[in-house]
Amino acid sequence: MGKQTPVNKHIEIIIVGAGPSGLLLGILLAKQGVKVQILEAAGELDKNPRAAHYAPSAVYELNRAGVLEDVKAQGIHPDAVCWRHPDGTFIAGIRSRFDIDFPMVCLPLDQLDIILLQHFLAQPGTEVLWNHKVVSIDQDENEARVHVETAEGNKTFGADYIVGCDGANSQIRRSLFGDLNYPGETLQKQIIATNVYYDFHKFGYWDSNFIIDENDWYMAARITQDGLWRVTYGDVWGLSNEEYLARQPERYEKILPGNPKPGDYKLVSASPYKLHQRCADSFRVGRFLLVADAAHLCNPFGGLGLTGGIADVGTLFDAFMALKEGKADDSILDKYSEVRRKKWAEIIDPMSRANFRRVCLDEAESERKEFWDLCKKVEEDEELARQMAQGTNVLREDFREYLTAGAA
Repeated sequence: MGKQTPVNKHIEIIIVGAGPSGLLLGILLAKQGVKVQILEAAGELDKNPRAAHYAPSAVYELNRAGVLEDVKAQGIHPDAVCWRHPDGTFIAGIRSRFDIDFPMVCLPLDQLDIILLQHFLAQPGTEVLWNHKVVSIDQDENEARVHVETAEGNKTFGADYIVGCDGANSQIRRSLFGDLNYPGETLQKQIIATNVYYDFHKFGYWDSNFIIDENDWYMAARITQDGLWRVTYGDVWGLSNEEYLARQPERYEKILPGNPKPGDYKLVSASPYKLHQRCADSFRVGRFLLVADAAHLCNPFGGLGLTGGIADVGTLFDAFMALKEGKADDSILDKYSEVRRKKWAEIIDPMSRANFRRVCLDEAESERKEFWDLCKKVEEDEELARQMAQGTNVLREDFREYLTAGAA
């Protein structure tokens, strides 16, 4: 008997959430002939200051989606990352590597979203339905459905699969597991993410800097070609958002180099955030899937939230393609959930916690010294430096080993 040719199946997918993960997944799927519809509760793209750095594993996915050249044209390649004392004294650092396949790229997420939206809508048969708020879901053996509130009244949308890319407060996750069921913890630390024009380079700062201190810790990183910086700093616990924003000028004056007053910088935006380390019990329930912040959360120090979310997208895309091409049955989606939860538990959660503890001095001095020694070794060892630069590639997964013969 000859080898059976896999059947190319017709799949329709609804993505809930027009953020970076939803738009990126939409582009990848649409380019392979999958009918994709995106539902978004808001009326426009999110403009709040959020992540901006894309590690090599994420850049790989941006390249697969065909958007990397646009991202590189608008973004920057940060020169290095370092750690400093509050007075600016240099402790240790790691220079960026540009002799690897996909060097880190930096572009504010709101600008990335614009690029992704343009590429998604350029694909035939795609659409984003704005002001479509999912309020409940249901499914049977043939279809998944979302019930949606719109200005024109309530509507129901159905597809073969529905993917929740709707962020930390995901209605898809809440509908699947309950409003308060997001296992993990909220760290008892408060951060305020700000975008500001201020010349850190004149104080000898590198493109990315972590200032370590028990109370006055912060991150300062250049994120645009025209000199916009992301400054994410800590503040006391338990105040209102209004109080945090009112305290911003005095916090800047105390912690930033040069002790600047409001006239010395141009503040573009500021948003207080809580820090979470959480992971859903499963990223698949029947015909519903969860991706990125809807599935897992971590603190932003080290960029593993965005990096991990984009890795989810790549893995789920590979799983959907195996299903579409008849190279696997739908148990491949269970494998997606299993793989991504394991990556969070074994890599994202412990690494992001360690990154944060290092900055706010919540780790043993011996642990910090071990890390500083590693940084010094990286300066002297070319091969180790290359390996470190590509370290986030461990978040990717080769799904070819999970393909099942005879799935067609």
